[in-house]
This record gives sequence, structure tokens and C-alpha cells, in this order.
Amino acid sequence: MTGDPARRDRALGSLTGLAIGDALGMPTQSMSLREIRADYGRITDFVDASPNQRIAHGMRAATVTDDTEQAILVARLLIDGGGHIDPREFADRLVEWERAMEARGSLDLLGPSTKAAVGRILRGVPVSEAGSGGTTNGAAMRIAPVGIATPPGDTSSLVDAVVAASSVTHNTGLGIAGAAAVAAAVSAGIDGASREEAVDAAVEAAREGAGRGVWVAGGDIAARIEWARSWLPRVPAEARLEALFDVVGTSVASQESVVAAVALASLDQDPWTTLGQAASVGGDTDTIGAMAGAILGAVFGTAVWPGAAVTRIDRVNGFDLAALADGLLELRDGSGVRE
Repeated sequence: MTGDPARRDRALGSLTGLAIGDALGMPTQSMSLREIRADYGRITDFVDASPNQRIAHGMRAATVTDDTEQAILVARLLIDGGGHIDPREFADRLVEWERAMEARGSLDLLGPSTKAAVGRILRGVPVSEAGSGGTTNGAAMRIAPVGIATPPGDTSSLVDAVVAASSVTHNTGLGIAGAAAVAAAVSAGIDGASREEAVDAAVEAAREGAGRGVWVAGGDIAARIEWARSWLPRVPAEARLEALFDVVGTSVASQESVVAAVALASLDQDPWTTLGQAASVGGDTDTIGAMAGAILGAVFGTAVWPGAAVTRIDRVNGFDLAALADGLLELRDGSGVRE
């Protein structure tokens, strides 16, 4: 166990927030704002997936999706690898994960960028080329463990860690910038940054990440976060979800969903309320909730999540997030790193 109880609490808070945000958004993922309103109203707690839920049909309340499961996979690979992830092993583990999901009858499978990259690797395409088309939020949704394991001091070094964990599937400026924004906000939060400081770190890292990997056309994520964080608080509270859905966008595109998640996390309000909004906004709700939850948990720690929600997440999914938090913090301190 690491020596700083407050920092450990924030690391655990980040992983817990990721899982809570993911599970709140599970029943609404890939639904429109109008469809969510018709089936659920506003999401204020865990609910079962409705009969109209195409991807998670039949899943019970508080069940997580690929966002949490792949983040846990990244955490275990980091810990087992002493801070390093072998790209081929990562691809193999992603394939194993998808096959297990298919065997369970789930439609919650690999996202488009990840699936395409893994397929290229299995066909013999060099790992360095496999992720050249990955622009979606697949890297960002699972990057929180890298933020926990990596100190925030030097933005370039933090983005290096993001690239090492992401480029196998998302080796584009958009994919890396989105993942870097989430990782940097989490990393800053672990070291005690305020909400505003964590978002500042996200902007800086997104700006650095945009210059990595293959250039692909798309709105600049750093610029969009800076604009959205100043614009969204000026939108009347009752109109914010419609504004996010219509103007920022909530699709799997990094320049939409990552921006939406960071903008929501930047609002000066109760984090549990924020994750309910993420689950209610439409589009890629589980991923937006997972990213916002990871950031807010890193900033505020475990106390910000209702005890009943934490207990239910653990009971339904059978996690040991505390052990993962400890292992990731050992990497951050250098005691778990292998050369």
C-alpha cells in the first residue's frame, strides 16, 4: 500500500468514478436525447437497460460496460509490465476480451478504431502502423490508469506515456489528444489539483497530444475544451444537456465526447449530479460518464461518491479497484517500475 492516504483515496476515487459514470450511462448508450427522455426521463441513479436499449439490452442496473473493463485491462497490463504495455499482448488481450463478451451474448464489443487496429495487427500489419486510423474515444475511455500511474510534472513525458498505451489502436493526433486530456486531468487530480487546475492540465496535454501520431482532420480538442468550459456555465442549467448534444456533440468522435466529458467535469456542481447528466445527454453516454467520473474522482476522492452507489457497483461487478489503485501508485512512485 502507498504511503499517502489522501493520494490513494483520490486514485481509488478516480477508478470508482470511472465505473460509476460508465454504469450510469450503460442503459442510455447510443440513444438520442429524445429517446432517453422517453424511456427514462433524467438519469439520477442506476437503472436497468430498457427494452429499447440496443447494445446493453437486458443488462441490470449498475453493470459496467467496455469502458471500465478495458480500463481495468490497461491497469493490469501496466502493473504486470512494470509500467510498460507490450502492444502485441495488448492486442491479444483485447481479442480475448471481445470473444468473452460474444460468448456472453453481449453486443458491447470493441469500438470501431480499436477493432480495426487489432484486425490489422492480427493480419500482420506492423504495430507501428495499426492505429493510424484511430480517431475515436476508445483510447480516452481506458486511459485513466495511465494518469494514475504517471506524475503530472512534465506534460511531454505524460503524453509520451499516453502514446505508449494508446498508439497501438489510436495513433492519430485526435485519438492521442483526447486520451492525453483525460490522463492529464486525472494525473493532476491525484496530486491534489483543483477542478479548474485539472481542466487546465487537460487543455495543455491535449495541445501537446495533437502533434503526435498521424494528422487527421478534425476540430482541435484543446481549443474546443477551452471554449466549452467557458461557454457551458453560461447556458441556463435546464438547457445544458440539449446544448451539449446539439453544439458540442456526444458521438464517439474524440473531438465531441472528450470535450463534452471535460466540459461537464468543469462545472461547479456535485459530481454525482454531473454523472447523471452525462448519462442523460445522449450519444456515447457511458464513455462520457466514465471519463468525467475518472476526472472528478481524481480531484475529489472517494467521499464524493455515494456509499450506496459504491457498494452496488462493487457487488454487481465484483471489482477489486483498491488493489489496482495501489499497484498504479507504486508505478507512479517508481517502486513498481521495471526497466
